[in-house]
Amino acid sequence: MTPSNWREFRLLPDDRYIGWTPYVWLVYFPTLFLQPALEGAPRATWVMTSVVGVFFLPLYFRGYWARNTEAYVIVAAITALGALLVPFNSSGFVLFIYAAAFAGTRGPARRVVLVLAALTSILLAEALILQLPVWAWGWAAVLIWMVGGVNAHYASVRVANRELRMAHDEIEHLATVAERERIARDLHDLLGHTLSLITLKSSLASKLADRDPARAIAEIRDVERISRDALSEVRAAIGGYRDAGLARAVASAEQMLTAGGITPRVAIAQVEMNPAQEAVLALAVREGVTNVVKHSRASWCSVSLTREGELLRLSIVDDGTWKRALDGSGLAGMRERVEAIGGKVSIAREGGTTLTIELRDGLPLHTATADRRPAEGHRADAASRVPNAVHGVA
Repeated sequence: MTPSNWREFRLLPDDRYIGWTPYVWLVYFPTLFLQPALEGAPRATWVMTSVVGVFFLPLYFRGYWARNTEAYVIVAAITALGALLVPFNSSGFVLFIYAAAFAGTRGPARRVVLVLAALTSILLAEALILQLPVWAWGWAAVLIWMVGGVNAHYASVRVANRELRMAHDEIEHLATVAERERIARDLHDLLGHTLSLITLKSSLASKLADRDPARAIAEIRDVERISRDALSEVRAAIGGYRDAGLARAVASAEQMLTAGGITPRVAIAQVEMNPAQEAVLALAVREGVTNVVKHSRASWCSVSLTREGELLRLSIVDDGTWKRALDGSGLAGMRERVEAIGGKVSIAREGGTTLTIELRDGLPLHTATADRRPAEGHRADAASRVPNAVHGVA
């Protein structure tokens, strides 16, 4: 073995749950030689005990690396060494304890009980065959169950902690993914509408530059203001606290329709709504009007909001002949958010296009927070999948 191999050689795996404990448990190994020392055993007993000890130590350290079938082979081998030594030296029963210790850390509880029962049966059978006094084997029979049971308990705690760490990692991963999705969705909602408005106003300013310089300058100033507002909104969206006020969305929609040569007809009733509903309706106004300007070829567009009892209804109607169907990630994102708070989106085409969003009061609005911080919802969802065994460990 080369020097570099020696540096890489390890008796024990790099496991913080194991640490230096295996070296501590070896303090019981010298008890193998207790009976020969007390009774002045012949040389053959000393030789047999030493040979068993030499074979035991590699098995002992290998036991901390072994998994699945190999682990039970280690348990069986240590038990066999003990059984071979007992006729010469009853202190060999200590190897049964080591076998029980390894058995307790492997497999489900039922399998552990079966292995411990098998060890006890072998011990009792050998004690009866050799007609050993109770003091020679009774302690070992008790310790088999004590050590095996304690190790089984700590093994289950270790598994539960590992599952808890995995669940925590999953929660963090889902939170990261959810935050990315939120930012992407918010940026689409904001920039899709704002960039379309900037494009329209820039085009209009270009056309007016020669005919009406004053109005062209006014349009350019509007572009500057809209750009500054968009920058602030993007920064706020990334921070997670975007103001999605309906009044602001409607005012921006009017500007966009006017810049696109479409007559706006706005009728927004003064109704009460919660923050989640207002955010969803503001999104619907932005996305709906952007689609009208881009694709409808309409001469007019109306945006109205009414309340009928518990029902809030937002309607965006135009008289256009659409160049393409209403689709894309914007409409999909809007539908997703509306349905998330129990609402409904419908599209009708009769002499134009009508986009209707209906929301009802009195529905669970746990998504109101999730709209701004969706990562929290993903964290809760992932936490609910943590195995019950993990929650049982306190």
